[in-house]
Amino acid sequence: MPVCAAAFRTTGAGSATLPIASIYGVTTTDTVRVLEIGVFNSTVTACQIQLRRVSTTGTQGATQTEVCEESLTYTPLAQVFDTHTVAPTLVAGIIRSASLGAAIGSGVIWTFKGVAIDKATTSGLVIIPVGTGQICDVHFTWFE
Repeated sequence: MPVCAAAFRTTGAGSATLPIASIYGVTTTDTVRVLEIGVFNSTVTACQIQLRRVSTTGTQGATQTEVCEESLTYTPLAQVFDTHTVAPTLVAGIIRSASLGAAIGSGVIWTFKGVAIDKATTSGLVIIPVGTGQICDVHFTWFE
């Protein structure tokens, strides 16, 4: 099971319905399991973020470049996206929540034993602001 990653600065601040970042599963026999997510404020305005599951894609932003940490030849299957422009369907329940302080670099790193994403391109995990969001630096690490 290769370990994969993606990191980027969001282009949008998101909203209570529009995620600033997302990772979506694949339809193969491999299950995507997220190991770590980091979110860091790039502004001097505080905000609150949540990690939520989604069951639809909405309209995702730009695809990010996913890399394999263990191999130069493996191509990651999961897809990571920038700020959504149309809301996906949020699944009930919040996996994690955090407040990012009003300072550049204020952030959180969530670590997991492997949060599973269902085997579908419409299933994923999103980082979504509570109220007004901010542009953030984000990274995802997972295995598949």
